[in-house]
Amino acid sequence: MSQILITRPHGKGADLAQQLSQEGYQATLFPVLKIDYFTPSNTQLSPLLNADKIIFISQDAVNALLSLKPDINTKAQFYAVGEQTAEAIWQAFGVRAAVPKQHDSEGLLALKSLQQIDGQNIVLVKGKDGRPTIAKTLKQRGAFLNNLVVYQRSPVEGNSTDWLDHWQSIDVKGIVITSNAAVDAIFRQLSVQQLEWLRHCQFYVASARISEHLAAQQIDSANIHIAAGASDSAMFTCISEGTLMSEDKQPTSQPADTKAAQSSTTKVNAKVADSPSATKKDFAMNQKTNPTNKQKVSKTGSLALLISLIVASGVGYQFYQKLNTQQQANQLINQLSADNQLLSKELQAVKVAQQTLQQALFNSEQKVTAALAASKTETQQQLESALQRAEQQAYSLNPQEVTSLQRMAEFKLWAEKDYQGATAVLTRLDTLLAEHPGTGAIRQAIHQDLQALSTVEPVAIEAIYLQLHGLLGQIDKLVFNAVALPQEVEQEDQHALSENVSDWQQNLANSWQQFKDNFIKIRQREDIAIEPLLTEQERHLIQQRLSLYLAQAQDALLTKQASVYFTALSQAEVLVKDYFKHDDALTKSTLKALQELSKEQLNFSPSITLQSTEQVKEWAK
Repeated sequence: MSQILITRPHGKGADLAQQLSQEGYQATLFPVLKIDYFTPSNTQLSPLLNADKIIFISQDAVNALLSLKPDINTKAQFYAVGEQTAEAIWQAFGVRAAVPKQHDSEGLLALKSLQQIDGQNIVLVKGKDGRPTIAKTLKQRGAFLNNLVVYQRSPVEGNSTDWLDHWQSIDVKGIVITSNAAVDAIFRQLSVQQLEWLRHCQFYVASARISEHLAAQQIDSANIHIAAGASDSAMFTCISEGTLMSEDKQPTSQPADTKAAQSSTTKVNAKVADSPSATKKDFAMNQKTNPTNKQKVSKTGSLALLISLIVASGVGYQFYQKLNTQQQANQLINQLSADNQLLSKELQAVKVAQQTLQQALFNSEQKVTAALAASKTETQQQLESALQRAEQQAYSLNPQEVTSLQRMAEFKLWAEKDYQGATAVLTRLDTLLAEHPGTGAIRQAIHQDLQALSTVEPVAIEAIYLQLHGLLGQIDKLVFNAVALPQEVEQEDQHALSENVSDWQQNLANSWQQFKDNFIKIRQREDIAIEPLLTEQERHLIQQRLSLYLAQAQDALLTKQASVYFTALSQAEVLVKDYFKHDDALTKSTLKALQELSKEQLNFSPSITLQSTEQVKEWAK
């Protein structure tokens, strides 16, 4: 049998090699590519959690993603290019993937469920520089596409020229190729003689795309055989059919033993015809000495041989009777011998055709049986998957709904600072979980979160703002400190005039003293400390400053800046105490209101962590 070379990466061609060996082929594993896994960031992996559809282009894509252990939406629709990739998805994630009949990019894009995808989130799990047609077409159809590159194919260490020398030494006749990267790895830096040798090999490829890539290397299309996919069974069928076609093209030569037997028979018959002493007994003995010819003659041939013996016997008998009929007998015997040889060839051809037909029928029966078994298995699996989905829809929670409610509670808490709204959302989630068993851990965490939220006292921003607004309206009514002059000290008039004439001298002195008092007079008062008076402009500026402090406190309240709020109230209180009348009722109420507002607990960002978040993430996995 032919020597078949399997170039698939390490660990992928063993089963195919075993099947070929069981059928008599010589199979050699020779990987020309290696697989290097990548480690994408959490940002690159995040689209898997909210994806509507996830497409895997190969088994390597499945295995590479599985090694990362990402958070993935198992409720999304999964797609695989081939059957082996679909089986890998089932083993890795427990999900049945849709598989096209034609195991290539075009077959995948032809699926009905990938036609109307406008606005859908699709993740394409692929290798580096792989399947550009799929990505381009999905974008054209309006999908939000996320390319997740998780591995790379690269040539193994070594020179391709050394590979070709080794392949020629073991007489390789056929080469199995399952990717364009393998073609590039083989056809690099080759000599003219090595290229010429490759062009005479048979190539068994996994898709028409690889066939076109091979044709670009000047490989004759007659030497390229396209399998129904990259699976072991598809490649084995392609190799079997391709080998049979190659053998049919070669001219069939008649076995040497058959030729020798026929030649011997012809010589003996000729001898019987030429020898006048030939008898019926000699002719019969001649036929017995050719067992090989006898084995290859059917009933029709035996009948013809028997007739020839009878005729030959009659001719021998008549030879003794009539010598003049010898020439006619010789011609008849020669004609019968030629007819006998022709019948033998035709019978041999019929036997070969019968064997070929039986083999073809046997192969067809095997294919039909395998196809029926595969179809039965696939139908059973699809039915079980559909039943599981139906049961999950009827009896289990929707992970997306639970996750959405949890995220809404976090948004209310951290973005909007709406603690009552967060409490309402968590209460709704607890009510939903109460209808399903197995959610006790999540509900316990939710009740802890509800208890923590209940201890938070919300800041009465609106009430405080309105109180500050009321104080702003009273500023113009506040009474400033006025200067109150104390009562004058009543002094006895020591310079009064006497009516007695004898006191004229004293009256003269008193008159002089009264005259001086008319120009300069000093009055004495009991309170000596007197505050300076404020002008109208100064009073206006003080009122404006007080209004500014109160407005600043309002802005700080709305922007949730507690330190600015308390500083502004403190400055306002200082102004009121310094410049306004303390015993006035309005001033007293204003100072009291400012002091009460300064005592408000403005805890705008309480430290609260939702315990239910981690529980929901663990449950969703």
